[in-house]
Amino acid sequence: MAAQKREASASVVDFAPKKAGRDASAPADDAGHGIVALLHKAAESAQGDCARAMDLAHKLTLQLRAVEERACELEAEANYFRERAAAAENWLLVIHNEVEQTFFQNKGGLTEHK
Repeated sequence: MAAQKREASASVVDFAPKKAGRDASAPADDAGHGIVALLHKAAESAQGDCARAMDLAHKLTLQLRAVEERACELEAEANYFRERAAAAENWLLVIHNEVEQTFFQNKGGLTEHK
């Protein structure tokens, strides 16, 4: 049995007993501090991303307002020219009718004078 006990102990690695105090918790402290540092770095990065997104949203909002104002100006200008075109069309109709009445309805009267 002593031979079996020696063989078993050769394949098993004994761990050193944990020491009490600072040395025992040092790996956990280091890992904790590393994780907290990474969390702070991630939070700073997220805040920077958020600030850039807010700045971009603000710029795009200003551009959108400018485009909307320009669209309103162009719509008003289009209405102005549409009204001018309608007025010109009405004048052309009046002139056409006047020419018709003046020169072509008195056709018989013009031929009689010749």
